[in-house]
Amino acid sequence: MLPALEAAVLPADAIEVGRIVDAWGIKGWFKVLSHSAQPEALFSSKRWLIQPPGATGSGAFRLAISEAKEHSDLIVATSPDVPDRNAAEVLRGARVFVPRSSFPTAGDDEYYWVDLIGLAVVNREGVALGAVRELLATGPQTTLVLQAEEDGKSIERMVPFVSVFVDKVDLAGRTITVDWQPDY
Repeated sequence: MLPALEAAVLPADAIEVGRIVDAWGIKGWFKVLSHSAQPEALFSSKRWLIQPPGATGSGAFRLAISEAKEHSDLIVATSPDVPDRNAAEVLRGARVFVPRSSFPTAGDDEYYWVDLIGLAVVNREGVALGAVRELLATGPQTTLVLQAEEDGKSIERMVPFVSVFVDKVDLAGRTITVDWQPDY
């Protein structure tokens, strides 16, 4: 890794938001493949935490970001810590993390997917339908993928994450209330 980068520990709220895929140009810019179609967290944070490819655990390096912008289907960024193309090439494959606390504030009825993972989902009658395991972008809508245990079996349910079915998201209470039945 670059000797000029400061060693850091990933905070408990660190979220992986992308991966550095290559150098871009000769002045130290680098390409980042964002894990999100809306990479606001990459743009709003002026310090990224990066982890070299193959590294595990909480060890990382701080990377000051001077500028990050969209370019085609990628993000390109530059850092005062990365002076030229050779230094940028050393970053290839590094995972990019941003503390959840530095994400921009979501608007009313807007949620970061990472905040929904693990929430319990219940219907209007109070029947537990499972916990959010993941979300799928299915084109016109996002779908909650729920994991539940019933009669000793693991089952999966899918609930469209749209206002006609979702009554309430209570992040503090860690629940989502939906108009959905267990046998749908």
